[in-house]
Amino acid sequence: MHSESATILNTGKSIDDIRSQFPILQTKVYGQPLVYFDNGATTQKPLAVINAMDEYYREYNSNVHRGVHHLSQRATDVFEETRRKVTAYINAAHDYEVLYTKGTTESVNLVASCFGKRFVKPGNSVIISAMEHHSNIVPWQMMCEDRGAILKVIPINDKGELLMDEFEQLLDDTVSIISVNYISNSLGTVNPIRDIIAKAHAKGVPVMIDAAQAIQHLPIDVQDLDVDFLAFSSHKMYGPTGIGILYGKEKWLNEMPPYQGGGEMIKTVSFQKTVYNVLPFKFEAGTPAIAEVVGLGAAVDFINGIGLDFIQEREARLLDYALNALKKIDGIRIVGEAKERSGVISFLVGNAHPFDVGELLDKQGIAVRTGHHCCQPLMDWFEIPGTVRASITFYNTEEEIDKLVAGVLKAVKLLS
Repeated sequence: MHSESATILNTGKSIDDIRSQFPILQTKVYGQPLVYFDNGATTQKPLAVINAMDEYYREYNSNVHRGVHHLSQRATDVFEETRRKVTAYINAAHDYEVLYTKGTTESVNLVASCFGKRFVKPGNSVIISAMEHHSNIVPWQMMCEDRGAILKVIPINDKGELLMDEFEQLLDDTVSIISVNYISNSLGTVNPIRDIIAKAHAKGVPVMIDAAQAIQHLPIDVQDLDVDFLAFSSHKMYGPTGIGILYGKEKWLNEMPPYQGGGEMIKTVSFQKTVYNVLPFKFEAGTPAIAEVVGLGAAVDFINGIGLDFIQEREARLLDYALNALKKIDGIRIVGEAKERSGVISFLVGNAHPFDVGELLDKQGIAVRTGHHCCQPLMDWFEIPGTVRASITFYNTEEEIDKLVAGVLKAVKLLS
């Protein structure tokens, strides 16, 4: 066993101090201390986030942008301050390029719908990759069906890496937009998005990046990447569920029609004609998830306080440790062995069904994800029913990885 409690962070706090800020990590499951390796599905929330949302409901619960009274003005100030924090976090050029959505899924749907309506014609095509989450497949399929366009898929190799030569073959004059994930939620592959963006832009094609699995693991600078659209979810970065971000370059957002109609997204309304509001409000119809935005702001502060550089370095070390430990298990198969990877280890052991392994780990207090991880086409490509997925974040420890390995060994023994 390994003790990491003496590891001092750049915040001057130990890992034990950091873990103590996450109340759920102190709980027990079936009498065992919780070992949480389902961070790819959702991360746990620190007290800073929980308290910020509690304070909003206790002290200044009110609608935003609509009231002259004190509570509304205070809520509006915090709401827009979070937008500025996110703008700085991803280094967007303008805060009105940062739109609030329900999460990555709604962000992708918004672009597929609005960009599709304005720019995609019959006979055009859209490129995605073979390792996309369903939320970056289905909206594009729906849009292609609606617009008479074709969906093209970048294939992968056995390690779970994109075949970039094949991508260049797909990138012809019919392509309207490309949408790929930064990091695969099921394989942990870090995709060469700079290369994809450069090749696309050389042909005048915009690129959308699904950053749901990247935003919490590594620094993202949208201006440096020169990406056209970028989507992510608060709940993957220690914030609340039900709120996410769509970044879009001003030129595209101005040219796209609104996604939904209602309050806030209008300048003037008559029964004859509606004039739409300016960015970002044009895409933010109705009362937003205000408490969740408050929580997202606290989550950004929390990450900044710890430091993404530290998070990245620690997670890389934990990932190496976990891979080395798991590979010693007889009959284990790691699914996805890309050279560039982050955050996730997907595996199978012998003939054991991933669901059975996951259930037996749960009885030992160890939370992992099992199944196809919303990546059915990818699992079909590998010809497997799914995997056991352990997803790691900086508050995990080497002791927890040791427990995972012991738990897998015990599960396999029971199943054999």
